[in-house]
Amino acid sequence: MTTALSDAAPVFAALGDRTRLDLVLALGERGPSTASRLAAERPVTRQAVEKHLAVLDAAGLVRSERHGRERLWRIEPVTLAATGALLRQASERWDEALRRLRAHVEGEGEAQG
Repeated sequence: MTTALSDAAPVFAALGDRTRLDLVLALGERGPSTASRLAAERPVTRQAVEKHLAVLDAAGLVRSERHGRERLWRIEPVTLAATGALLRQASERWDEALRRLRAHVEGEGEAQG
């Protein structure tokens, strides 16, 4: 899991920004879009959206194709699936740790009673 965490660190760093997270959610909900269209729906400039998309691209969360004078941006499902799997694995580990803690605390209560 350590290697997976290292690989996922740029993904979590990219998603740590509210605007970038919003862009990923928008692309996931509505499908491919241009930076101009994404900017028109937000209180940021097209240039700011393009910078955020570049960070998301570097993290492997989005990809683009040139269409005429603009780029069409879309979600990179492989990266999202791998990140989701890592989060599920981490959640399962926390759930197990909490079960062990609960059993330990309840066991001590019974021993004292």
